[in-house]
Amino acid sequence: MKALGNHIIAEFYNCDKQIMNDSPFIEKAMNEAAILSGATVVGSHFHTFNPHGVSGVVVIAESHLTIHTWPEYGYAAVDIFTCGETIDSVAAFMHLKEQFKAASTSTVEMKRGQLHDIVDLKHKVEVVEELV
Repeated sequence: MKALGNHIIAEFYNCDKQIMNDSPFIEKAMNEAAILSGATVVGSHFHTFNPHGVSGVVVIAESHLTIHTWPEYGYAAVDIFTCGETIDSVAAFMHLKEQFKAASTSTVEMKRGQLHDIVDLKHKVEVVEELV
């Protein structure tokens, strides 16, 4: 089924707790993941919270990668959202799993902007506009 984008929602469990609070390391790993996937990095921004935790985003021409960490639990929530058919989002996921030293993971993958739904909606809107 054709879609505008692919979205991997990933849970990283039992990660290295020090890494989960190391904002420069996480930013580097996230940018590397984007590049390894074949994406074009536009920019990134990361923030370390007090007393701990990191949130960040890597904006790519094809969408984004985001993360929020809970170092006290060795946990990271990651989104890898890509558009187009040339990006290997699984390569990005595998790189992050290795870099964060995750003992286990859980993922949900979904297609975003499924074209048959968009075309059907556009047709319905055009029909309504013709009636008005």
